[in-house]
Amino acid sequence: MSKSYPNRTARLGTNTPSRCPNPTRTARCPNTVLMFSLCLSEIVHEDVKMCSEGESDPSSSSVLVQSPVRVRLRNKKISTEDINKRLSLPADIRLPDDYLDKFNLIGPALFEQPISRRLRRVSLSEIGFGKLETYVKLDKLGEGTYATVYKGRSKLTENLVALKEIRLEHEEGAPCTAIREVSLLKDLKHANIVTLHDIIHTQKSLTLVFEYLDKDLKQYLDDCSNIINVHNVKLFLFQLLRGLSYCHRRKVLHRDLKPQNLLINERGELKLADFGLARAKSIPTKTYSNEVVTLWYRPPDILLGSTNYSTHIDMWGVGCIFYEMTTGRPLFPGSTVEEELHFIFKLLGTPTENSWSGISSNEQFVGHNYPLYRAERLSTHTPRLSSDGVDLLSKFLQFEGKKRISAAEAMSHRYFSNLGNRVVTLLDSKFKHNV
Repeated sequence: MSKSYPNRTARLGTNTPSRCPNPTRTARCPNTVLMFSLCLSEIVHEDVKMCSEGESDPSSSSVLVQSPVRVRLRNKKISTEDINKRLSLPADIRLPDDYLDKFNLIGPALFEQPISRRLRRVSLSEIGFGKLETYVKLDKLGEGTYATVYKGRSKLTENLVALKEIRLEHEEGAPCTAIREVSLLKDLKHANIVTLHDIIHTQKSLTLVFEYLDKDLKQYLDDCSNIINVHNVKLFLFQLLRGLSYCHRRKVLHRDLKPQNLLINERGELKLADFGLARAKSIPTKTYSNEVVTLWYRPPDILLGSTNYSTHIDMWGVGCIFYEMTTGRPLFPGSTVEEELHFIFKLLGTPTENSWSGISSNEQFVGHNYPLYRAERLSTHTPRLSSDGVDLLSKFLQFEGKKRISAAEAMSHRYFSNLGNRVVTLLDSKFKHNV
C-alpha cells in the first residue's frame, strides 16, 4: 500500500492537495519544460529594480543645479510610462481612467523630489493596490483552519493571481506564520522565489496576493506518472538551488522544503513558496525550534532534537527532493520520528562516532537502540542518475549539517556542467515586477 503524503496542506492550515490545481491535468508529462530546457533562457531576468521607497533624507532634495530631466518633465505631459517608472510599476499596469489627468496636475512635484514612503503608499492606493475590489475571485483552490486560497485575476493587469485570504480572529489577530511570511517575502525578490504582489488588510481578513503558478512539484510528478525527464530533473534542481542560495546569502532559512512548496509555471520556471516557517538568521543561535520541516524531509540532526542549526537545515530536504524527482517516490516516508530515523539509517548506515561525532552521547539516539545497519550504495537506488548525480546526492545526505554541501557550492558541481556558463552566471539581484 502506498503511503500518503503527510502534512500536504498549504501553510496557515489551507487543506489543498495542490497550490494551483489544474482541472484539465492529464497523465502526460508536460512538454513546456522541454522548451525551457533548451537554453534556460526562460528563467526570469528581473529587469526592473525595486525603488528605494524614499529612504533618502527629504532635506537632501534641495539642489542648486536643476536636473535636465526635471526641466523636461515640467515642459511635457506626464505619461503612463513616467508614472510606472517613478513608482516601480509593471509596464502592463492599467491606470484608472482619471488618474493620469489628476497626476498631470500634481505629478511634476512628485518627480522633483525623492519620493517618500507616505507619498508612494498614497499613489499606489489611488491606483488600486491594497484594495479588495482590485482583484476578482475566480475559483476556490482550498480551505483550511486559518485561510482560504482562491485563484483570481488582477483588474490592474488582467493577469492571474493567487489570493490567500487569512481570517483574523478578534482577539488573536493575524497568525504569526502570516506575519513571518509577509516580512520575509517583501524583501526576497528573485526569479526562483514566488512574488508577493500585494497585501490587503481589512478588519476581518488579511489577503496576500501572490503570482499565480500552474502547479506544484508534487502535482507535476503526478502528471508525469512519477517519471520526470532526467534533464528536467537537473533544471528543476538547479532552479531550486538558485532560489535557496539567494535566501541563504540573506541569512533566511526556509525550513519547510518539500515538493508541495515548490511551484512550477507553464514555462518550466520553479519557484520557492510558503515561507510560513522560514526564519531570518543573522547570528548563530540555539533558540530555534526542532518542530520544523515536514517529517519526510527533516534532517537526522533535527529529528534527534537539535535546535542549533543554520542554512544546512534546508540542504537535507534538497537531497530528498532530488531523489524523489529522479525515482518518483519519497526517499524516507516515515510516519513517526523513530520510523523516519530507521529508514535513514537503513539506507545510509547506522551512525557511529567515526561517521557522526558526538552521536553516542545523544539520549534520543541511544534510547531508540537502532540496529547496526551498513550503508547501502546510493547508485543502486537511483539507476537513472549519472555518477555525478549520485555524488551530488551523497553530499546533500550527510548526517552532520556542517558536512552538507551548500546551495552555492552545489550549483558549481560538475553534475550541472552541461548547462553552460550562461546559466550558472545568471544575475539574481534584479527583479522583474509582474503584478
